[in-house]
Amino acid sequence: MEVAKRRHPPTAQPSASADGDVVSAGTKNSSLPSACLANTASIVVFFSVLHYLISRWREKIRSSSPLHVVTLPELAAVAALVGSFVRLLGFFGLDFVWSLLFRPNSDVWIGDDEEDQEELKKSGQQHGGKVGAFLPPPPEKAVHPEYHCDVLDCEKTELVKVSPPKEEKVLLEKTVKPEETAAEEDEEIIRSVVQGKTPSYSLEKKLGDCARAAAIRREAVQRITGKSLTGLPLEGLDYESILGQCCEMPIGYVQLPVGIAGPLVLDSVEYFVPMATTEGCLVASTNRGCKAIAVSGGASSVLLRDGMTRAPVVRFGSAKRAAELKLFLECPSNFEMLSSVFNSSSRFARLQSIKCAIAGKNLYLRFSCSTGDAMGMNMVSKGVQNVLDFLQADFPDMDVIGISGNYCSDKKPAAVNWIEGRGKSVVCEAVIKGEVVAKVLKTSVESLVELNMLKNLTGSAMAGALGGFNAHASNIVSAIFIATGQDPAQNVESSHCITMMEAINEGKDLHVSVTMPSIEVGTVGGGTQLSSQSACLNLLGVKGANREAPGSNARLLATIVAGSVLAGELSLMSALAAGQLVKSHMKYNRSNKDASVVSSS
Repeated sequence: MEVAKRRHPPTAQPSASADGDVVSAGTKNSSLPSACLANTASIVVFFSVLHYLISRWREKIRSSSPLHVVTLPELAAVAALVGSFVRLLGFFGLDFVWSLLFRPNSDVWIGDDEEDQEELKKSGQQHGGKVGAFLPPPPEKAVHPEYHCDVLDCEKTELVKVSPPKEEKVLLEKTVKPEETAAEEDEEIIRSVVQGKTPSYSLEKKLGDCARAAAIRREAVQRITGKSLTGLPLEGLDYESILGQCCEMPIGYVQLPVGIAGPLVLDSVEYFVPMATTEGCLVASTNRGCKAIAVSGGASSVLLRDGMTRAPVVRFGSAKRAAELKLFLECPSNFEMLSSVFNSSSRFARLQSIKCAIAGKNLYLRFSCSTGDAMGMNMVSKGVQNVLDFLQADFPDMDVIGISGNYCSDKKPAAVNWIEGRGKSVVCEAVIKGEVVAKVLKTSVESLVELNMLKNLTGSAMAGALGGFNAHASNIVSAIFIATGQDPAQNVESSHCITMMEAINEGKDLHVSVTMPSIEVGTVGGGTQLSSQSACLNLLGVKGANREAPGSNARLLATIVAGSVLAGELSLMSALAAGQLVKSHMKYNRSNKDASVVSSS
């Protein structure tokens, strides 16, 4: 009934009361101020008394007083609370509360409206038309040619103009923002960015739409630089997924093909390795190495170490004072205390060691810890910050210069990583049968051993290489890193590798191995959460965190990287020994298309 009343226009005519008396609209309106004051007073009393009772209840709990003992003021407060509640409930009515809890949908309302009209007609006929005389006619007859009531309260009589039926569709379209209006708004924002009034980095926050922000930023960049971005894809990327974790101020994404090498038989399990690269011949060469390993019985791997590092630099007033902290940190009796402070920063961070180095009055502290399935840079940094804050109490003169002092060392070739290791330290080996070397790799065991000695070992030493005693380990590492969402910049230390080849079984077979002391990978966090990279991790069976054995997924990924490097080293060295390098690159790494036609298209 309430809905039916709202859909009919209020009139200035008097209404009938329950006993048949006529009540004028003016009489009803005159009672509104007193009702409002009574309701306001009831609300104030209800919440004031409720606050008083809660305060008393808390005070009794603090003082251990029995809750069932009620004083006279508290009894009066309870009575006032109940009375005000009854008063408010009587005003709003149980139907109102019921409608809030169980609000029907629009279809039900329409049905109720029609049923109410039928009931009104019947009741009007039963009362001889006395009640029906004061009710408005059905909607078809009640609609004024130009106006009808569009107000919820019956007391209001403001009339709202309704457009003719032919214009209803036009009005509905105007209530929704058309494409033209959206385009005008975007154009205004683009001009604001170009003029420097709106910072480009704030578009996502201001618009609340990451895809729209990327499109606007892209257009603004084209106008500012005068250069076209045609060819750089915009649609097809979930910009929400990179917000706050992968890339800031995006304007599109770069397409990079992903190839598959394999199966790589490693530790008696087959893996199909995804490799994202634009270098022709790389995937094919790695695939050939995987075939040679597979037909020879597979490769095996050993994980030697698993620990991410972070090394802050602190300064003291004297070298003696710096040495005191060094001795304190390296004392075995203090390690348990420091571990407790460090480990409190994360469920998975576990401090392994602290190695210190002094340069004058400056001290470098190299913390190493396990980080579960995460690569762990942020995790170890939080733990280090906890320890520095803890040490500040006993060493108030310690001046923290930086949370990273390059003694870690991250994303730079460094002997400390080559010697001490960083991330996962892995050794991977395989025995390649002589007939496989001849048939699949098209060379001989003797040639491979000689080339490895003169190229990877002696040649790298002559060049003063640091961790670069290999043919092209970084090629495979970078391709797998990009495909699986790792930090590509950490390819620098992750590609540290020494490749060894030796003739065994009286020179008939080849023993080949790669030793990689600092593979920095993770299966959670960063780019691993993006859909494409997550799919590649899923292909390898290492997606996300391993709940049964935290850290095992990341360690497995590190061994797969090392196994793939082994395959790549084996194939490239064979191509060099057989003189096939130039020929294969001319076949797989050069396009047959006319460059002028491609550039003009």
